[in-house]
Amino acid sequence: MSAVSDPFSIEDNEECQQRIIDAKAELGERLIILGHHYQREEVFKHADYSGDSLKLSRQAANSEAEFIVFCGVHFMAEVADILSRPEQSAIIPDMSAGCSMADMADLSKVERAWRELESILNPDEMVTPVTYINSAADLKGFCGRHGGVVCTSTNARNVLEWSFSQREKVLFFPDQHLGRNSGVTMGIPLEEMVVWDYDKPMGGLSEIEIKNAKMILWKGFCSVHQMFTPEQIDQFKEKYPDAQIISHPESSYEVCQKSDFVGSTEYIIKTIADADPDSRWLVGTELNLVNRMHEQFKGEGKSVHFMSPTVCMCSTMFRIDPPHLLWVLENILAGNIVNQIKVEESVAKQARLALERMLEVSP
Repeated sequence: MSAVSDPFSIEDNEECQQRIIDAKAELGERLIILGHHYQREEVFKHADYSGDSLKLSRQAANSEAEFIVFCGVHFMAEVADILSRPEQSAIIPDMSAGCSMADMADLSKVERAWRELESILNPDEMVTPVTYINSAADLKGFCGRHGGVVCTSTNARNVLEWSFSQREKVLFFPDQHLGRNSGVTMGIPLEEMVVWDYDKPMGGLSEIEIKNAKMILWKGFCSVHQMFTPEQIDQFKEKYPDAQIISHPESSYEVCQKSDFVGSTEYIIKTIADADPDSRWLVGTELNLVNRMHEQFKGEGKSVHFMSPTVCMCSTMFRIDPPHLLWVLENILAGNIVNQIKVEESVAKQARLALERMLEVSP
């Protein structure tokens, strides 16, 4: 192993960018760089593949690459490791790039909730645990052990339909909004979707509330999508009555109800791409993606606007910058694998089971 020069001392961004290009070229097919839609542009442009977290992980696993560098957040690199082959290494440029939503549901809190549910019913017979893919590997493993499943914002309804075919209730974590908005599309009344406050005994719910509930929603949320409000939509529609509103289902119920379209990042991109020229869109999702679509579609006369008047970007993903990307690439060239994400096999096995259940029921 050889020493790597310090990329964090580079003052010239062009030099940093060129060294990334050179390192990529030298590594060739041994390397694949994955860029999530919410990634900053100066990193995103180096991605070999872009998309949502599950799509990217599957593309990497099917590639011949030895090194998978995931320019996303921690749970995404975990999924890449779980789905990858043993000879592949999943790497994240900055280990501090986490997800605040994922952190709202850690394993100890979910296990405590499961034990508390056991005091009034048998959850292993009555409750299907469903975790959004935006969660730690050990929560996916928990779902695997307890007959549960993983979902994405694309397939949440399909997964919930399968979950209810297995058991009469669902414990959905960590994002209450995706759970609620998906439940509404299935006709589940709001009063049958209760919120479990993980800081309170029994989630702050009474025994009768739990027994009457169809869905138990974890009190979690995305720090970006919580910033969107129905008032922002109203104000925009006053100015542009013909504008169309499209939101990610991590947004609140009230925002989604006022939206013309609701769907995943891939759905949002495709819907606007397929829209009529000269159409105007107000978009409720992360800022970097909205800015990218604004530039991508303005040549078609489409006007793409960000829903919030304040900056709403994924601040933890923003920690991945060109110097961090360069650092991991040049370390690979020097024979050093840094920031490798390795999920313990006992956890990975159970998490893989929950992921496989999801893939089996997804369209």
